[in-house]
Amino acid sequence: MISTTRTLDLADQRITFVEHGSTAAPALLLLHGGAVDRRMWHRQLEAFPNHRVLAVDARGHGGSSDAERPYRLCDDVVALMDELEIEEAVLVGISMGGGTAVDVALEHPGRAKALVVGGTGTSEPEFTDPWVLRTFADWKAAELGGDLEAWVEVFQRFTAGQHRDLAAVDPEVVQLIGTMARDTVSQHLRLGADGLPLPPLPPTPVTSTWERLGRIRIPVLAVIGEHDGDDHREMGRRLAASVAGPSRVVEIPGAAHYPNLEHPVAFNRAVQSLLDES
Repeated sequence: MISTTRTLDLADQRITFVEHGSTAAPALLLLHGGAVDRRMWHRQLEAFPNHRVLAVDARGHGGSSDAERPYRLCDDVVALMDELEIEEAVLVGISMGGGTAVDVALEHPGRAKALVVGGTGTSEPEFTDPWVLRTFADWKAAELGGDLEAWVEVFQRFTAGQHRDLAAVDPEVVQLIGTMARDTVSQHLRLGADGLPLPPLPPTPVTSTWERLGRIRIPVLAVIGEHDGDDHREMGRRLAASVAGPSRVVEIPGAAHYPNLEHPVAFNRAVQSLLDES
C-alpha cells in the first residue's frame, strides 16, 4: 500500500495531509512541531500496519492554509477528524504538535484514544533554563533582522539539543529540518510595506492546561530525547506525572528534540507498545 497526499477544503481552511493504511483501521494522527511540516513523520508512516496513519500539516505550515481569523490548532485537528468521519484517534505529537494533542484531550473529550507527546508537556510550555531562553531570543532577533539563514541556524540548536553539537546529528536529519524550516518561511511568510516579515496570526491559546491534566484519563506516553533541552525533558516528566490515566516516560538515547527522526526504530517501538496496550 502506498501513501497518499490529500488536501481538503473545509469551512475556513485548507488542510493537507499524507495518509497510509486502510480507512477501516484505527486512526493514528501524527502532529508535527512548529516551523516544520508533515515530512518529519516519513519514518513513521509505514511503521504501524494495523492503523490508518495520517501526518497532518498544521495551519500555516506545509500545504495547509494560513490563518485569516482566530483559530485553535486542537479544533483544526477535530475538524479534520469530523470531515474524515474519525470518531477517535491516537494522537502523536512532537513539540507544538504534542501540545496540540494534549489540547484535543482537554477540549474535546472522547476524541483522543491515547496520547504520545514529545518535546513538551502541554501547549503552555514553561521555560526557565538560560540555554533555551537565549535560543528563543536569538531566534527572534534573526526573524526581526530578516536573516533566513541565521533564523534556520538558531532553529537547528533544537535539532542538536542542549548538550550536543549539531555535527553529532545525522546530516540527513539536519538537512530535512533545515529544508522544512526554509519552506515554511518561503511558503507562508508575508512581508509588510517596509519589507520586514509580518508575524503570522498565532493560534488562540488553550489555557490552564497544566492545572487540568488530572482530567486526562486515557493512556499517555511521554517520549524524551536524551539530548533535548532540560526544560523540554522536565515538562515531559511533569505531564506523565500529572495525568490521571496510565502513563509512562520513555527516554530515547542519542536523540534530542526529534527522536522520531534520529532513532525511528526506538521511537516506533515505544509508540507500538502504547498501541498494543490501548
